[in-house]
Amino acid sequence: MTRATVLRSSTYRGMPWKNGGGQTVEIAVSPEGAALSDFDWRVSMATVEMDGPFSIFAGIDRTLAILEGNGMSLTIDDNAPVLLKQDSAPLAFPADVAVAARLAEGPITDLNVMTRRNGLRHWVERVDVDSTVTVHPAAPTWFLLCHQGTLTVEWSGEHADLGQKDALLLQGAKDKDVVVSGKACCFLISIDPI
Repeated sequence: MTRATVLRSSTYRGMPWKNGGGQTVEIAVSPEGAALSDFDWRVSMATVEMDGPFSIFAGIDRTLAILEGNGMSLTIDDNAPVLLKQDSAPLAFPADVAVAARLAEGPITDLNVMTRRNGLRHWVERVDVDSTVTVHPAAPTWFLLCHQGTLTVEWSGEHADLGQKDALLLQGAKDKDVVVSGKACCFLISIDPI
């Protein structure tokens, strides 16, 4: 059975970064109410206003995508910097290595997806919807974040209308038909047990 939760941007929880360097907005976390030290997975947005280090999360894998702003370069574990912009593919990397961020020009807002490496894996895809598309979630836990625009999402005889920054969490939807209609830029997030 598919369990659905519509997440409205007006209800997201703001909190300080783990390293105290800024603020994040938590969209969803599992288990519900988990702290930064004991979540299994977490989806959030953060505004980055200055250059600096990322928080370290032991045993966690992370994917980051730029939602707003002119981009940010990440130096991950002393490798060559990677420039992320709004049109860049989401970037996956370990959250327990040193990461330094340098803003390209002005503040940015990013999407962060994190999963505990010893039990879960995840992937993030940016999709532009311009009419109607049917997707088949490849994982039992699946998110759709409506970044810009509006969408109607239908699954198992149910539906939800999503506005900007609203999200839909479907659990138990693997391989089901999910029909997405509207005009929007969205992010599809899949979380799968290993």
